[in-house]
Amino acid sequence: MSVYSIIQARGGSKGVPSKNIRPLGGFPLIAYSIAASKLSKTISRTIVSTDSEEIAEVSRKYGAEVPFLRPSKYAQDKSTDLDVFAHAISWLEKKEGVLPDLMVQLRTTTPLRDSDIMDSAVNLLMGNNKATALRSAHKLAEPPQKMIQFDKKGLLTGFFPNDPRVEYYNLPRQTFTQAYHPNGYVDIIRPAFVKNNPGVFYGPKVIGFETPFVTEIDKPEDFEYLEYQFKKNGSKLYNYLKKIKK
Repeated sequence: MSVYSIIQARGGSKGVPSKNIRPLGGFPLIAYSIAASKLSKTISRTIVSTDSEEIAEVSRKYGAEVPFLRPSKYAQDKSTDLDVFAHAISWLEKKEGVLPDLMVQLRTTTPLRDSDIMDSAVNLLMGNNKATALRSAHKLAEPPQKMIQFDKKGLLTGFFPNDPRVEYYNLPRQTFTQAYHPNGYVDIIRPAFVKNNPGVFYGPKVIGFETPFVTEIDKPEDFEYLEYQFKKNGSKLYNYLKKIKK
């Protein structure tokens, strides 16, 4: 089976400007996802999908391929994962005449991965021909039923008004089913399935793959916390990047 990784990194980021190439421990954020892909034993090709020449140049420096620039219409705030991958699939088929069996989606905003865990996910999907995709997730400390919101009058209310239990959101968390958060650690799709099912990305039979808790980057201070994490606990990716920098 052939396996490619697709790292999506658009140039415009409003929450954290220049997020994808912002330094994390002295290296551009995107370099960590590239490193994770390069260290994988199952991924044979690392491709970055970007609309930015600057991101493309940085990506090539750290060993990724950037065979195309993504059209701006697929690099907007509301562009979907399906938009990004459908474009990559179409380009590969037209320009190279072949598609990989699997595509691993690596989000730059989840930079601290273990390539061995990624390989376990790839092997799991490889061994299940009935599954249409795989998505990673980690356990949540609290179930969604425990969350509350402000209504239009500024009063607190739950998110599940049809729950018949009085003040269900005050029940012990053990009352509810364990909840998981999709974390972008390692999501995998079948390009042939996406190609043959317009408008569908993961499909109806998605393997759930539990990973350790990971910090995702949503705001500037997340960079500082991530640096603290890997400097305290170590990081294979950080060590790999230090080696190739030499």
